[in-house]
Amino acid sequence: MKLLILGGTRFLGRFLVESAIDNGHEVTLFNRGKSDPGLFPDVEKLIGDRDGDLGALNGRSWDAVIDTSGYLPWIVSDSLELLAGAAGHYTFISSVSVYNQLEKPGVEENHSVGQLTAERIEELKGMDPAKAIGENYGELKYLCEREVERVFPEHSLIVRPGLIVGPYDVTDRFSYWVNRVAKGGQVLAPGRRDKEIQFIDVRDLAGWIIRCVESETTGTFNATGPESELTMENFLVACKKTVGDESEFVWVEEEFLLGHEVQGWTEMPLWIPDSMDMKGFHTVDIRKALAAGLKFRPLEETIRDTFEYESARSVTEKKAGMAPDKEKAVLKDWNEKGL
Repeated sequence: MKLLILGGTRFLGRFLVESAIDNGHEVTLFNRGKSDPGLFPDVEKLIGDRDGDLGALNGRSWDAVIDTSGYLPWIVSDSLELLAGAAGHYTFISSVSVYNQLEKPGVEENHSVGQLTAERIEELKGMDPAKAIGENYGELKYLCEREVERVFPEHSLIVRPGLIVGPYDVTDRFSYWVNRVAKGGQVLAPGRRDKEIQFIDVRDLAGWIIRCVESETTGTFNATGPESELTMENFLVACKKTVGDESEFVWVEEEFLLGHEVQGWTEMPLWIPDSMDMKGFHTVDIRKALAAGLKFRPLEETIRDTFEYESARSVTEKKAGMAPDKEKAVLKDWNEKGL
């Protein structure tokens, strides 16, 4: 197949390219040429910008398109209109962040989604794009989905991943725990031991997407993992077995953490306080994707490979995770109170 990937050099994109090449497909990339421009030297690269510079796509055709870089529906619409007659199948990478009303577990693909008023959309159009995306990421992703379905009716695949993890992830969420457990000592573990979490290895997601494109799969799919329930405790124990035998987990109650202004998800990655009433966010129903062939590698492999990647990174300032001094202070207070 001839595949066009919009993006293709960062995290999920690079693994989509690798998987497509491994499966014998001819790949073309369209992006600004700013992120890892030397990556994939044998792959055709078209340079442009989705925001007003789509000329490199004119007069070309592909069997399928995979869109990894669509965030604003009015910009996604421009490339869709250009590609409407140039490809037979369109895959859009969306997010489980489209969902709202997450109080109950088992969120399926027909669950309610966040909506924006026409007035709010006009406000967002006038903002800096990064600010607009930051304020209404999920709602904008859903509007992008609608544009894809409008232009490619019955020929579109909408993929809604949860947290994507593994090598080349620079969000520092999953890797915070891998690095922290590897460091050893007392590790602050947040809230309930049995709290469910979900994430998917980028390589498992990429391979599944390519297989879906090959079979011209259509429809909307939640795509996260693992296949069966995973608790925060089981995840941390797996990290300890894989990279950190010298770690000791200290489980600190939610109320205590919030009293010390510990932020869920960013400062304590993967942890969303129970008080936020968002159980559905980490209990997304993936039965539809499983039926369509989604498979998972062992958790320990993801942990090990992430640690190896992190060990080779030179970045010292992380985007997520608790500062060591604050972790020590919170643990000291917790231990002194004998809680």
